[in-house]
Amino acid sequence: MQRQGKIRRYDSKINAISRLVDSSIILLTFLALLDFFQASWQPIYIWALLFSIMSFNFFAESQDAYRSWRGGNLREEIEIVLFSWLTGAAFLVALDFFLINSQTYSDVFILAWIIVTPLELILWHSTVRMILAILRVKGYNTRSVAIIGATTLGQRLERIFSQMDWAGYNLFGFYDDRASNNSDKEKRVENIEIKGDFEQLISDCKQGKIDIVYITLAMSAEHRIKEMVEKLSDSTASVYLVPDLFVFNLLNSRWVDYQGITAISIYDSPFTGLDSFLKRMEDIVLSIVILLLVTPPMLCIALLIKITSKGPVLFKQARYGIDGEKIEVWKFRSMTVAENGQKVTQAVKGDSRITPLGAFLRKTSLDELPQFFNALGGSMSIVGPRPHAVAHNEEYRTKIKGYMLRHKVKPGITGLAQINGFRGETDTLDKMEGRIYYDLQYIQTWTLRLDLKIILLTVFKGFLDKNAY
Repeated sequence: MQRQGKIRRYDSKINAISRLVDSSIILLTFLALLDFFQASWQPIYIWALLFSIMSFNFFAESQDAYRSWRGGNLREEIEIVLFSWLTGAAFLVALDFFLINSQTYSDVFILAWIIVTPLELILWHSTVRMILAILRVKGYNTRSVAIIGATTLGQRLERIFSQMDWAGYNLFGFYDDRASNNSDKEKRVENIEIKGDFEQLISDCKQGKIDIVYITLAMSAEHRIKEMVEKLSDSTASVYLVPDLFVFNLLNSRWVDYQGITAISIYDSPFTGLDSFLKRMEDIVLSIVILLLVTPPMLCIALLIKITSKGPVLFKQARYGIDGEKIEVWKFRSMTVAENGQKVTQAVKGDSRITPLGAFLRKTSLDELPQFFNALGGSMSIVGPRPHAVAHNEEYRTKIKGYMLRHKVKPGITGLAQINGFRGETDTLDKMEGRIYYDLQYIQTWTLRLDLKIILLTVFKGFLDKNAY
């Protein structure tokens, strides 16, 4: 909810400079390597450069790469740069392979460009951060911060600022009206040293000692907060209200403005606007690529199922999709019986219903390959909470708080819970609670980078799992 702590009048200039330098690095690296490898200029290079610069800026913007230099950390920014560049490069390679198929350029030159460019982008972003950190440690480009309320929320905010010394937030002090009732020479509230009461804060703000004020009082102190805001309007300090929304178990909270009326979501999907488009494009592109790669083994599996047991090759299961709507999920048949009724018996180790081939398919998750058609069609996503049987949903929604919130997004073929060991039979309430915990964590922290990380980890550790049978 808090706006980034950057000097506003420099905001657009810094962002514009950052984008310009990033684009220049992409262009100049291309030209330098072109000369180094003595490669001949090709007309297609113009389109490759334009696409690369535009795609990098698009993905970087979607991941907040050009937000305040005070926010986030270097590791996160490096991940964003790598993701933005490599995703754009992957699309460029895919476009050439499937649509253009040009053989006129140097493969070695293009490969070197794809590898060297992100290293130079990372060097540039790291250098800027290092320079800003040095300046702020020396007292330049800093912000003097005051926190109203020695509350749990206020203390959390203070700890965050203390861990971000490079960001230039200098805590001037806590202010709390309870300090005025303390007769001790050293005023303390909740074992925290207090600079003064609210009236002292007003005085310090008017004297220009404080740049930013954060109000961290309880939501019940509405009238007191209004009084503070009105009096602080007689100063030049920036004022931020940090609502104590942590009393709720927020799920991807955001604010919406309805012609001057602000609404704060408590439970919401992360996939709105641009994020919804990016998530859908991810599912379409990756599903097509994966299906092209796995079509031969899928045909072999279908033939083996037909040969080794009676019944259909595929079967569909009723599951809850996004917003609790029922969908049909496709799988290779691995059992002699399929259950979709009011009572579903989970597969257990040594289950007699599982065919010999089915045991192998379930152990390796190959029985779930047809679900890429679900992802391509839009009823599922490649990454998301695994869909449970309808009967299980009805059972556990009464036992686990927030269980149905996992349906704020499309169910996935793999998910955060699966790569953290919660795959296969959920024979205890603890196991199901663990799975739901990671499902909700995924919704709260979703990014495209997280999706790609989950997909990669699924390949290396998710398909073969001791809990799958």
